[in-house]
Amino acid sequence: MKENKNNIYKLTADETQRRFETDFESGLTSQEASARLERHGPNQLKEGKKTPFWKKFLLQFKDFLIIVLLVAAVVSGLLGEVSDMILIMLIVIINAVIGVIQENKAEDAIASLKKMAVSEAKVLRDGRVITVPASTLVPGDIVNLDAGDNIPADGRLIESASLQIQESALTGESVPVDKTTDAIDRDEVPLGDRKNMVFMNSIVTNGRGRFIVTDTGMNTEIGKIAGMINASEPMTTPLQKNIDKLGKTLGIAALVACALIFVIGLLRGGSPLQMFLTAISLAVAAIPEGLPAIVTVVLAMGSTRLAEKNAIIRKLPAVETLGCASVICSDKTGTLTQNRMTIKKVYANEGLIDAEDILDDGFTASEKFVVRIGNLCNDASIVENEEKIIEIGDPTEVAMVAYADNLGFDKNISLQEAPRVAEIPFDSDRKLMTTVHHYQDTWLSFTKGAPDILIDRCDEYLKGYEVLPFDEKAKAEVRRINNELAENAYRVLGYAFNQYAKQPETTQEKVENHLIFAGLTGMIDPPREEVGDAISECHSAGIETVMITGDHKVTAVAIAKELGIYGENSQALSGIELDAMSDEEFDNVIERTNVYARVSPENKVRIVESWQRKGKVVAMTGDGVNDAPALKKADIGCAMGITGTDVTKEASEMILTDDKFSTIVSAVKEGRRIYANIRKAVHFLLSCNIAEILTLFIATVLGWVQPLLPVHILWINLVTDSLPALALGMEKAEDDIMKYPPRKASDSIFADGYGVRMILQGIMLAIISLLVFNYGLNKYGIEEARTMIFAVLGLSQLVHVFNVRSAYGSVFSRNLFTNRYLWGGIAISVAMQLIVIFVPALHPFFNVTTMNMSEWGVIIAAAFAPLVIVEIMKFIERSFLKK
Repeated sequence: MKENKNNIYKLTADETQRRFETDFESGLTSQEASARLERHGPNQLKEGKKTPFWKKFLLQFKDFLIIVLLVAAVVSGLLGEVSDMILIMLIVIINAVIGVIQENKAEDAIASLKKMAVSEAKVLRDGRVITVPASTLVPGDIVNLDAGDNIPADGRLIESASLQIQESALTGESVPVDKTTDAIDRDEVPLGDRKNMVFMNSIVTNGRGRFIVTDTGMNTEIGKIAGMINASEPMTTPLQKNIDKLGKTLGIAALVACALIFVIGLLRGGSPLQMFLTAISLAVAAIPEGLPAIVTVVLAMGSTRLAEKNAIIRKLPAVETLGCASVICSDKTGTLTQNRMTIKKVYANEGLIDAEDILDDGFTASEKFVVRIGNLCNDASIVENEEKIIEIGDPTEVAMVAYADNLGFDKNISLQEAPRVAEIPFDSDRKLMTTVHHYQDTWLSFTKGAPDILIDRCDEYLKGYEVLPFDEKAKAEVRRINNELAENAYRVLGYAFNQYAKQPETTQEKVENHLIFAGLTGMIDPPREEVGDAISECHSAGIETVMITGDHKVTAVAIAKELGIYGENSQALSGIELDAMSDEEFDNVIERTNVYARVSPENKVRIVESWQRKGKVVAMTGDGVNDAPALKKADIGCAMGITGTDVTKEASEMILTDDKFSTIVSAVKEGRRIYANIRKAVHFLLSCNIAEILTLFIATVLGWVQPLLPVHILWINLVTDSLPALALGMEKAEDDIMKYPPRKASDSIFADGYGVRMILQGIMLAIISLLVFNYGLNKYGIEEARTMIFAVLGLSQLVHVFNVRSAYGSVFSRNLFTNRYLWGGIAISVAMQLIVIFVPALHPFFNVTTMNMSEWGVIIAAAFAPLVIVEIMKFIERSFLKK
């Protein structure tokens, strides 16, 4: 057998038979089938190599910050701080377990693909049709298809009788495809237009057929998708990169600072043991061991909030990644549109009107006939039960039944009044369907179908209650309306009828000629109502919106224009046009290309990769198997919860339970809030840690007596690193959070002046603390001075948390009480700090003493000083920015 399988759709059925060395009448012999199975392998999808659980678990400990935390845990244990050691180890292990759970995406996706595989197939072998396991199919097998069958392999049709196949899993389009056996004489044909081919995991919705198997297993279109899922490397999120970079920076800075303090302390005559313990304690305090836990908890809380807004997060870091999404590539059908064909235009009585106007103004006899023909010459039905409405049949026919129902024409009642007595089913060759009905003492034939065919079958047309000659002038006007609707992406159907004194012969010659033309309908899958506002919000937030669809370019552009996606300078590309471009050529046009039509799974991956080469963070939506590779490649894959396949869901980071585009925009807003809050927590933790390091460093350099003992440092670190920092993660979004462009994925967590602000505020806290210490030392003595700096450093940091709530806004410019968690965290932390100072029994453990009212006055004034100073700094910054 020849192995060249390119462009099989260009071959005739006989040429395909010869190429695959098979026989229409007898199929392959069992011996030949076995030989080919040995050569090609089973008709199954292969899974990628699985990583053992233990290896996945150990890989979670490779991040630098985690390594630093493990070292800090060991040092804490050596210093006798067992509780600190247990807490740090617990944090690290929980993070590792969460990481392992989230890393099974690719394996689950392939497993879901395998579940979709067909178990059996009806195949012609040795001259008879037998049922065999689908896994044993080989190229050259001839397979029989009937309505309801799942297609077991890719192949070329050799017989087709009214055959329609649902290929939405591959193409994304929900309307079944009419199949034919004719060769297609074109070089480049998109998957959705290969009318003489069938593909694995598609479903036969109508008719019957036979095909020659051309590809099996990983060589099928579904197999290629499985291969792309296997080949896709896991992405590192911007937050993961930032936290890893932060860990390295903190680890190195803390070690350098502690080493300097130890050396300078020794040179100043300090006790080697005391200086070593101080340096080690400071090293432990300098590393924000609570940060990984805070990040995890904040992401988990964000995930819970998103679940309430119909977005389920499968991978926690994706919550934050959404916040820097700069491009949203969205599937059209079902996400931007309703995935429900709807009649929007009606042409009857020599006029084109909006379908809704009939509801308001009533209808003429011509319009009534159009509605009745669409309702009765129809095999679809809409069934209502207590739980939901079930739509049965072809989407275009369902649209007709729904429209008639809205106008008060119940199909069941109509059929009782005019029962169907005969029919000629639709087929793709003549493009018409006819039903015959007995109405009172007469018979009526109703015909619907392609307008260009139907017009030529009509001799008269209906205007009001009058039947007029359908001359060339009248026909030309109908053709003009048909073209106008088609150019605006409407799917157009024509309607005609005839009346008979007795029941006519049910033949095409008799009931599909010399008809009376009634009118046209234009239907379209309309945009979701909320999508326009969501896209406007994306534009305000600097987010590019891109439509990707398996539909035709004209339809895609029309919907994109209506939604505001396609502007004056936009362009649209088809999959074939994209295939003809090099990566460099594509990169040059991608920023002005907002619509992609008739695309393949490979095209979708290229679109994502091109945007990523531009430094963009890409969110990608999808529901079909064909979307899975692109979802896995994107920074944030968003699967549809209602229409999405299991494969798509497993390949995604987020599942939209309501299938709405607006839910993605809500998720982006939540992602921005979460990143802003994590940044606030980092800002708070590091400015406080800088204050602790500088307090000891400056005192050591100046030759002062050591202001803080190791126990003081560890206690302050425990009090301020936990609850207040965690509570900052619960802050509500600022009002203008969707009014500025997304941050770049490469931006540091210290970008936009955050790093400088942290250092300056850390210096401020350190100076205030040292001034209080110096005051206490000169006026009261070392024990009182240490107690005062211990109280001031702890309490001033808790007051400082209010400074961090907004980078530029005044603490009084927003409601102080919107975050109850913050007040609760501060109350508990203040209570812990005061208990140590006010309970005499704890004084020996913490080396503190009781203080008088004068000392407390200084402490309280110093604790609130950071609030006043930062408010002044923010006022100056705001004034400067206005200029």
